[in-house]
Amino acid sequence: MASLDITKMWRDPGAPADSFYLVRPECQDVPKSKFRIKNGKTLSERKWRAAFSPEGYLDIGKTLGRIHRGGIHPSIRGEVWEFLLGCYDPKSSHAEREDIRKQRRTQYAILKEECRTMFPVIGSGRYITAPVITEDGDPILDPLVLQESKAAKEAKEATSVTGASDDYEMVKEDDKRVIEWKLSLHQIGLDVARTDRSLVFYEKQENLSKLWDILSVYAWFDKDVNYCQGMSDLCSPMIILLDDEADAFWCFERLMRRLRGNFRYTESSVGVESQLNNLASVTQVIDPKLHQHLDKLGGGDYLFAVRMLMVLFRREFSFCDSLYLWEMMWALEYDPDLFLTYEDPELAADKSEESKSKAKSRQVGKFERENMKNAGKAAEAPLPISVFLVASVLKDKSDKLLTEARGLDDVVKILNDVNGNLDAKKACTGAMKLHRKYLKKAANTHR
Repeated sequence: MASLDITKMWRDPGAPADSFYLVRPECQDVPKSKFRIKNGKTLSERKWRAAFSPEGYLDIGKTLGRIHRGGIHPSIRGEVWEFLLGCYDPKSSHAEREDIRKQRRTQYAILKEECRTMFPVIGSGRYITAPVITEDGDPILDPLVLQESKAAKEAKEATSVTGASDDYEMVKEDDKRVIEWKLSLHQIGLDVARTDRSLVFYEKQENLSKLWDILSVYAWFDKDVNYCQGMSDLCSPMIILLDDEADAFWCFERLMRRLRGNFRYTESSVGVESQLNNLASVTQVIDPKLHQHLDKLGGGDYLFAVRMLMVLFRREFSFCDSLYLWEMMWALEYDPDLFLTYEDPELAADKSEESKSKAKSRQVGKFERENMKNAGKAAEAPLPISVFLVASVLKDKSDKLLTEARGLDDVVKILNDVNGNLDAKKACTGAMKLHRKYLKKAANTHR
């Protein structure tokens, strides 16, 4: 009888994590998460704390494999993500990180105040969904915007020590950058209003306004990219996982360092176009028959995969599973010099000479190690794991696409059928296999 209990224990499927991200009761069609918190596999708070020295130095190599195998316990997810995304150096101490955190919070407060002086609804606990300015800089006196602006001004006066707020008036704007920023504010509001609305978290007005504030401040902060649709899907998890608004902003900013190229638009090209070209190249190498079929249907530009790459599968997975997928990706791609790359690119470039020895280090993610080992053999720069994840989905649906797709509408329909049905762990495993296969075939062609 005891042996039966042990067998049952070892086959325990784990505890569901959906309770950490409650769904509104009326949203019954939301896919259930496949992610399970498993003892011995999921990175627990105990294992995470044990990876730090008394001074606070992190042996991140002790955690990467566990994250890849079983994800991160939701109770520590935000804290771990700050390291995976390069907010902090694992070789820093508790005191050093606290200093950086204080500096960043101050910097965010300055940025936010700068934005508030230009548009007082920022930081008021409200947000807007109507346009506030024309492309010529003339104010749009929308009743709802005026109402929110007035309420924001009154709230500021009520909390001000002097009882007076800045004299903000909706007048013609001449500064081109300010016009561009103000033009984005209502689009941010529209996107905020529909982002992750199935979650109980967003029933609170303060959380919606926090998301709007962060995205609005980021649009001002990143003058080259501003704001593009899809960013709200990437930012939303940050404010759910990190209580402090400034911490959430900088975590989002680090994620955008990886992805902002996808959001760059010029008169001649779309930012994500290069990733689509990479996807086409990978598919052509690993599944030439499928690539030929897609090309024949008019899908050789792979535009049907834009959403997957832009928002990292947020729409294809449940909320919980998309977080699980992201952390597995980041653990696999992890480079211990990531923080240095962002903070001091020149010094990081000098250190890249050590990549041969680093390729064997357990402080480096498995996917990144493969790229480092292949560095001297490949003609092109290494591709992100997201490209191989999309390629993995296409490969998995290859037979169906080849036999049933008679046009691009069929391709889109077949790929839409995967929404909510994908397994994050299997997708990552499939991506790693395709990555190795691609590197091997690509190396052979360059000989």
